[in-house]
Amino acid sequence: MDATLLIVKDPVVRPTTRPNKPAVAAWLPAFAWAGLIFAFSAQADLTFVPDQGLDFIVRKLGHMAIFGVLALLLWRALAVTTRLRYPWAWALAMTVVYAITDELHQAFVAGRNASVRDVGIDAAGALVAVAIVGFLWTGWLGRRARP
Repeated sequence: MDATLLIVKDPVVRPTTRPNKPAVAAWLPAFAWAGLIFAFSAQADLTFVPDQGLDFIVRKLGHMAIFGVLALLLWRALAVTTRLRYPWAWALAMTVVYAITDELHQAFVAGRNASVRDVGIDAAGALVAVAIVGFLWTGWLGRRARP
């Protein structure tokens, strides 16, 4: 008797070519946000305020906010679709890696330059966002768990 005849396929398991909907719903906002960051990084001049000093502050706070949102979106996607023990830490790491690639991308855009300082600002924004949400979440859970 041939050994291949003994292999029986499970009729319940069906191969799929479509991604599962919860995974797409979890990751789509993070990818869309990353695409938005990429599009803004491709702009030669992102002056928001005529005053140079104030414009610097606005842009750096914008960096922090934008990468903070990215970290939160990645945290959500990882928490929903993976069994990683610390999804917030993985989200921070992924955000920093994306910040590095964003700065490398800016090095090739006319009128822009790559900056290690901006990577630090992006990482700080991600850390602040994750810390605030983490503290709010654990505080909220702590209050709900008390009798």
